[in-house]
Amino acid sequence: MNDTLRKDAEAIIRRAISAVTPANAVEKALKGRRFPGKVYLVAAGKAAWKMAQAAAGALGDTLTAGVAVTKYGHVERPISKVACYEGGHPVPDGQGAAGTQAALDLTRNLQRTDTVLFLLSGGGSALFEKPLIPLKELQAITGQMLAAGCDIVEINTVRKRLSSVKGGKFAAWCAPARVVSIVLSDVLGDPLDMIASGPTVPDRSTCEEALSIIRRYNIQVSPQAEACLRVETPKALPDTEAQIIGSVRQLARAAAEACRELGYTPILLTDQLCCEAKEAGSFLSSILKTHAAQGGKTAFLAGGETVVHLSGAGLGGRNQEMALAAAQGIAGIPNAAVICVGSDGTDGPTDAAGGYADGDTLSALAEKGLSYSAMLANHDAYHALQAVGGLIKTGPTGTNVNDIAVALIG
Repeated sequence: MNDTLRKDAEAIIRRAISAVTPANAVEKALKGRRFPGKVYLVAAGKAAWKMAQAAAGALGDTLTAGVAVTKYGHVERPISKVACYEGGHPVPDGQGAAGTQAALDLTRNLQRTDTVLFLLSGGGSALFEKPLIPLKELQAITGQMLAAGCDIVEINTVRKRLSSVKGGKFAAWCAPARVVSIVLSDVLGDPLDMIASGPTVPDRSTCEEALSIIRRYNIQVSPQAEACLRVETPKALPDTEAQIIGSVRQLARAAAEACRELGYTPILLTDQLCCEAKEAGSFLSSILKTHAAQGGKTAFLAGGETVVHLSGAGLGGRNQEMALAAAQGIAGIPNAAVICVGSDGTDGPTDAAGGYADGDTLSALAEKGLSYSAMLANHDAYHALQAVGGLIKTGPTGTNVNDIAVALIG
C-alpha cells in the first residue's frame, strides 16, 4: 500500500467533510433572524442532532420546544428543550416512527403566530416517517427498491405517497403556523421536493410517475399501498419558506481546496455522479491510467451518489464497491489511488464510510487468497477491503451531502 497516497487521500476527505459540517451553516442561516410567537423546532435526518444543537444554541430562550429524529448512534448528548430520537436507516423502523409521532404531537393545533423551524438533512425519508400502510410493508417496499437499484428520486417519489408526513404533508399538518425549513441537500441538483421526500415543500412529482416506477422495477405492493400511490400530494403550501445551506457542490469545492493545500492540482469531473458504483470505479481507474505517467500531482474529483444493483450476498456499500472496482484498472501503478467516501460517515449497512484502493490492492487480495472478481461479483467489497486495510472509517460525521470520490496521482 502506498502510505503517502493513503495519508493524503484521508486528509483530503477529512478536510472536505469538516468544511461542510452543519453547525456553522445553521448558525449563519439563523443569525439575526427573529420569529414571532412560539418557536417549535423539528429536525430530521442523519445530521438532525448536529443541526438541532446549533439551532437550539442560536435560538436560546426563544425556543419553546423541539424534537430531533436521527440515525442510531448519532445522538451525542441531550439538547435542552429538544427530545432526541434515534431510528432506522435506510429502512424505516418503529423507533423512527415514534420520533415522528412526537414531532406531530409537538406541532398539533398550532396558531397562525407560531413558527415551526424544520431542520432537514439526508436520511430524513427513512427517519421522519408515519406510514399510511403497515410499517412492515413500507420496510419491504423500501428494501425492494434499494435492491432493484432505484435512485433516490425514484424511491422518494414512491415513499411520498405512502407517508402521512412526506411530500409537503407535514407543512400542511402545521398550518396555519409558518414553516421555515433549513436544508442540507443529499440529492443531486438540490430539488427541495426530493430531499428527504420534501415534508415541507410542494411536491412536483405525480401519481403517474410513482405508479410507473413500481411497474418498471416490478415492486410488489398491496392493494392498500397502490391506492395510496393514486392519491396526489400537495402542490401549493402557503406561508412556507426553505433554504439550502449545504450540498455536494460545497463538498466538492472543499475537497478541491484540500487538494491544493497538499500540492495537488484538482480537476472537478462532476458534482452530479449518478451511475453504477462499479462503473464509476472503473471510469476513475481509466482516468488514472491515462494520466499517471504524465508527471505532477493531480486529483480528479467526483461528487454525487452511485447505485448498486444487488445480485450477491456480500456486505458493502456503494463507495466501498466503487473503490474496489477501481483496483483492477490501477493494479501495478505505483502513484495512483482512489478513495470514495459517504459524507455522513456511513456507507451501506456497514461501519465503514467508504473504501480506498491503490496500485497494490489487487496483488494484496491475491496474497490473501481472495478472488477479486468473485468478491466484486458478490458485492462483498467490505470483506475484500477489510482484508487489505482498505476500509475507511470515520464514524458519524454529523452531516450528509452525498458522496465524494478522489482519484489521486502522486
